[in-house]
Amino acid sequence: QSANHEVGTEQPVARAAELCAAAGVPLLVDAAQSLGWGPVPGGWSLLTASAHKWGGPAGVGLLAVRKGVRFAPQGPADERESGRAPGFENIPAIVAAAASLRAVRAEAEAEAARLRVLVDRVRTEVPRLVPDVEVVGDPARRLPHLVTFSCLYVDGETLLHELDRADFSVSSGSSCTSSTLTPSHVLKAMGVLTEGNVRVSLPAGTTGAEVDRFLEVLPGVVAEVRDRLGAPAATAPSPAPRASLVVDSLGRRCPIPVIELAKVIGEVPVGSTVTVLADDEAARLDIPAWCEMREQEYVGEEPADRGTAYVVRRLT
Repeated sequence: QSANHEVGTEQPVARAAELCAAAGVPLLVDAAQSLGWGPVPGGWSLLTASAHKWGGPAGVGLLAVRKGVRFAPQGPADERESGRAPGFENIPAIVAAAASLRAVRAEAEAEAARLRVLVDRVRTEVPRLVPDVEVVGDPARRLPHLVTFSCLYVDGETLLHELDRADFSVSSGSSCTSSTLTPSHVLKAMGVLTEGNVRVSLPAGTTGAEVDRFLEVLPGVVAEVRDRLGAPAATAPSPAPRASLVVDSLGRRCPIPVIELAKVIGEVPVGSTVTVLADDEAARLDIPAWCEMREQEYVGEEPADRGTAYVVRRLT
């Protein structure tokens, strides 16, 4: 990927191309998310993109093959396009895709500078306005219109539903798996919180007033969802410490196991452990991420009769 679709981080394509060239390996670059903002640098071999990403017609894909790169299409082929196309092309849509890309690129520099300011505002203000939020992705080497953050103690799907009711269309998790309710493989690879994830993509023409309204609505929405799930308050007093304990969250989806862990961590002495029993796969990702955010020690997993036992040691 020239830039990650989920968190917007730009990837070192030129460096990857150098390594591939030295090894005699062709490099295929997915430029769908970035091509509307500018050319992809580096000596890539093949480049793909999708017109709908820059406002062109849906259903039109782009494949660029650099001169000198050997290319053999897979699947049905005939004499059209040197064997690269299995049937008749939609010429009007292809022309529209090229025209729309040219039009978008003509304004890309100015629009990118404008949207980057708005995204910077979201990246700065969301952690200030909403407790227990993690903004992910490189803060500087990124696309100008994307920002992703994760809210602790929040179910992502519920949060999206409430934001939709407030007239904000955002997404959660990887765009390619958002309908499966599975943890984002991108966030999993980054080692950050996967639950309560919000991916905001600002379309061209987004105004400062619209971003201000989003920042005004978001804290109340997150607070309402957390309250509904029984999440601990940010300033909740800790009860008197007691011995190490076990939290049974079997049969409950994340973020409930993390919420239950947060509720009781203050009840054990520093140095003692809390064991969370859970059978939701997301717990394997979110409990270590919570420990990182809360400066607690994630000891690891232990076998259990049902599900998995996740052991956390209190450090603070």
